[in-house]
Amino acid sequence: MEQDVIIAGGGLNGPALALALAQAGFHVTLVDARPDGARAAEGFDGRAYALALASQRLLAALGVWPEVAREATAIEAIRTSDGVPQGASVPFFLSFDRGELDEGPMGFLLEDRYLHKALVAAMAAEPKIRRLSGVSVVAQEAGAEAISVTLSTGEALSARLLVGCDGRGSGVAGRAGIRRQGWGYGQTALVNALQLDAPHGGVAHQVFLPGGPVAILPLSGDRVSIVWSEEEPAAARIRDLPDSDYMDLLMEKIGHLTGPAQLTGARFSYPLSLSLAESYIAPRVALAGDAAHGIHPIAGQGLNLGLRDVAALAEVLADARARGEDLAAGNVLERYQTWRRFDATSLALGMDVVNRLFSNHSPLARGLRGLGMRAVAALDAPRRSFIREAAGLSGELPRLLQGRRL
Repeated sequence: MEQDVIIAGGGLNGPALALALAQAGFHVTLVDARPDGARAAEGFDGRAYALALASQRLLAALGVWPEVAREATAIEAIRTSDGVPQGASVPFFLSFDRGELDEGPMGFLLEDRYLHKALVAAMAAEPKIRRLSGVSVVAQEAGAEAISVTLSTGEALSARLLVGCDGRGSGVAGRAGIRRQGWGYGQTALVNALQLDAPHGGVAHQVFLPGGPVAILPLSGDRVSIVWSEEEPAAARIRDLPDSDYMDLLMEKIGHLTGPAQLTGARFSYPLSLSLAESYIAPRVALAGDAAHGIHPIAGQGLNLGLRDVAALAEVLADARARGEDLAAGNVLERYQTWRRFDATSLALGMDVVNRLFSNHSPLARGLRGLGMRAVAALDAPRRSFIREAAGLSGELPRLLQGRRL
């Protein structure tokens, strides 16, 4: 058996896990269904991530952060407001600044094109990682001491553990008999980048509108990423608008926050839904990232949740190995599930409630949620808890999220 762990999925969580495990002494094979170059876009490709401070620490511990730091934008402040259909906005009812967190900025904005490239380069430099691209796992069979995997090329592999980092439609989970629960939101995310005429100052905005929230996320070069959630029928009409009409409508809603701006790069869209695996583990199988939990992007926590999975799973496996345990034994994998499932499910369902509360046309709901959020903002304990949760610093943190190597 040449490898300890096989990872299916070459997005971001899979490579991060491969690096964490290799640095802990494991031999890893990563199977990436996408061919090399599939994510090599030169411009903004619609994917940018709000990395919590804890996630940045993990990337630093893996040695990846120095390669992307120049392209990252620190989140200096977060402003949340409740918009109205005509585009006017009430004053911010939640506002947080960098100085309120002793450890540093609450997080960073980073585009996928930089982060994925750096992870791939780091894997190429790690002798304990074998990366296969343009190949997928098509079959798996768990045994008493190993799990056997068949690739789309016909090659057969075996390892102690198979980890599914292969997204919401995870083949690893499906073949392991793990079922999913979830529902659609009846919303579509419209995504694009804007070039601002004035500096954004590292301020991230979340504007709640009846059709869904609009996130304005600061990128390098005084650009911002827009993630505009809208009800599906309206989103379909907006998606088909010419760029000029699209910008007129968008700026009507957010122009008071950004100032003059120009569309830069392409526009993208994708449907929004909730998807939760009923279990994160099966015999010799573990799930991480979207394979375990796909959530609404309302708080930008999707990748952060996945990296928490990565940190927890890598630590559980490293500690099991140090104790001489079978790293895929049921009790070992249960430690990982116990550590991560409640946290991820709670956040996913919490974001579901927030989206439903704010994405509606009820004046009564608007008044009640404004009162509630202002009350949270005025109380020190809830306010501090919110800030630390946003920075990924709450709860029992794995070593990698503390910036410590395994």
